[in-house]
Amino acid sequence: MNADPNRVLRFLPLVAGSLGGILLLINRLSTANLTPSQSRSDVVGVILSGLLVCVWLIWQQIQPRSPEAVILSGQEGFKLTETLPEPLKVELAWASHLLLTNTVTKSVVVYYDRQVLLRRGILGESETVTPGAILERVLKTQKPVYLVNLPLYPGRVEFPYLPENTQGVICQPLGDRGALILGANIPRSYTKQDENWVTGIADKLAHSLASTLPKVERI
Repeated sequence: MNADPNRVLRFLPLVAGSLGGILLLINRLSTANLTPSQSRSDVVGVILSGLLVCVWLIWQQIQPRSPEAVILSGQEGFKLTETLPEPLKVELAWASHLLLTNTVTKSVVVYYDRQVLLRRGILGESETVTPGAILERVLKTQKPVYLVNLPLYPGRVEFPYLPENTQGVICQPLGDRGALILGANIPRSYTKQDENWVTGIADKLAHSLASTLPKVERI
């Protein structure tokens, strides 16, 4: 799991306000003769303690918590179609390595001309890709789809080739012939910069694939 980097900061106002309130109560109970000035000080102290507690309550609403990572189910592997030309193998290996090391991606699948060219990272149970409604839309429109929290989508059943507990998915088109499918172990984890990075790599792969592999006509 990811530790929340703001955990201590979140609870600081609550701890300070509660401690201040307790100390004021102890001071009041231990004082035999209460003076007017002490009464006024106690009122100010109670108000300040209450404000600190209110600050804590407000922070719970306005400070989003960092999404928690999960350990993806599956084995790590690297499977590449052996019949591909050597330069294309090198480029696919290079692109998948960049995605796995420079983004939150934990699983990479390259689907092209109705076959899986590459599977890398944490592998799902299925070795084949059967396009469902989501992937078909990506292939048809040539526009990416980012499922920010996959467990909440009914379409999650379309991705048995990704780990079962994948948290986020990007389906990035490779022209009109395929798609780059990425799985992450953290929901809402891809930033806009990550999406731009994925788009750039996908465009480069699409150009290399299209210029190297003859197009397979659909029946």
